[in-house]
Amino acid sequence: MENITSGPKGARTPWQVTRSVWYAMFMREAISRTMADRMGWFWMLFEPVAFIGIMVAIRSFIRSDRLIVNAEFIPWMIAGLMGFFLVREGMLRGMGAIESNSALFAYRQVHPVDPVIVRNFLEGMLRSLIFLLFILGGLMLGLDIYPDNAIRAMAAWLSLWSLGLALGLLTSVVATLVPEVGRVVRMLSLPLLILSGVMFPLNQLPHWLLEYLMLNPIPHGIEVLRLGFFENYQTVHGTSMLYFWMVTLSISALGLLMHLRFVDRLKAK
Repeated sequence: MENITSGPKGARTPWQVTRSVWYAMFMREAISRTMADRMGWFWMLFEPVAFIGIMVAIRSFIRSDRLIVNAEFIPWMIAGLMGFFLVREGMLRGMGAIESNSALFAYRQVHPVDPVIVRNFLEGMLRSLIFLLFILGGLMLGLDIYPDNAIRAMAAWLSLWSLGLALGLLTSVVATLVPEVGRVVRMLSLPLLILSGVMFPLNQLPHWLLEYLMLNPIPHGIEVLRLGFFENYQTVHGTSMLYFWMVTLSISALGLLMHLRFVDRLKAK
């Protein structure tokens, strides 16, 4: 981190200092994430493969050949699962970002929000690479997983990435100040997977229940991501990217405000 503090006083703009901080933290996080654990890459690939294998086995057992309208089940599942993992990892990894980088707060240029942003950016890059590997692997196996509308698919992917960052900003503050909240958030990740329409189409649910489930912004982003892959796919009733972005920006604003309000307490942790 020496490059952050070197140079005469006032020689660099605040943006240049921030960029140096983010670059140094990014390299630190990247090395730790990809090289510190020998099994890191394996688990990033094995988790979605195992989950998809289990769901395909269940589908074959119940013989529901027309489960999804205008979309093959496996590509449909891959798109939804990857989109959900992008949000989930942004939320969960943001919780531990402040504590694991607490030693860096001795530098006055480093703030608690910096490791959250950097860690989410790195996680998004890794998840994007894994998604591309799944798409290439699926195409080699003959699956219809090439996006019909690549621009829409990329926009939905970036939107889900932004939601993960927003949730990470919020949970990083709350879980650092109240550690018990972090345990609750981790416990809720599995129910959230089910309620986000990753495992089965939400259109099959009663309308009165669907109205409550669509208060969750994740299904909105996942459905638009799937629509980018399958042009004639019938999205869940009520899907709205306007609602998605209203929630995402609101959570982002709340998370940033909490970082400003509790910055001293977060550094002291």
